[in-house]
Amino acid sequence: MKILGSLAVALALLGAGCGDGPVETAATQGVTVYKLAPDDRVKVVVYGEDDLSGEYLVGSDGNVSFPLIGSVKAGGLSLAQFRAELASSLHGRYLKDPRVSADIVAYRPFFILGEVNHPGQYPYRVGLTLNAAVATAGGYTYRANQKVVAVQHLGAPGEERFRVTSSLQVSAGDTVRVLERFF
Repeated sequence: MKILGSLAVALALLGAGCGDGPVETAATQGVTVYKLAPDDRVKVVVYGEDDLSGEYLVGSDGNVSFPLIGSVKAGGLSLAQFRAELASSLHGRYLKDPRVSADIVAYRPFFILGEVNHPGQYPYRVGLTLNAAVATAGGYTYRANQKVVAVQHLGAPGEERFRVTSSLQVSAGDTVRVLERFF
């Protein structure tokens, strides 16, 4: 069964090229833990400390400005790591046993351009697929290549090309470029 799956991925990669350069499929995308970055908004609750609880924006420097302790690193950290960093910063000098929770209230946006009817910046939703992103942008234009799409992940040096499938995921901060098809 594993051999058949690998064979299917290999055949998809061979067939997807057709002059468009290297192409990945949804099956080759790795599942990753969400990492905080600028423009994410987090809700922090410090139990028993209402004055410290609230919504905070991850700034352009990747930090959250937090009462009492100042700047706390958030960029590049998972929510669990951010909670631990915050609890560690509060422990000792300010609170004896801080219990902290944090949840994402608003994700950073994604961007879509190229052969869609309304290119631009849109709010990210968990589980966003390429099809949903294109629908959000008003659908494909008549010139759109509906087989291959270029995606630049936040912080990546360049674009990667992916074969369009119904399960192709778009991440927060991604820039999706719908390519023009060639006849």
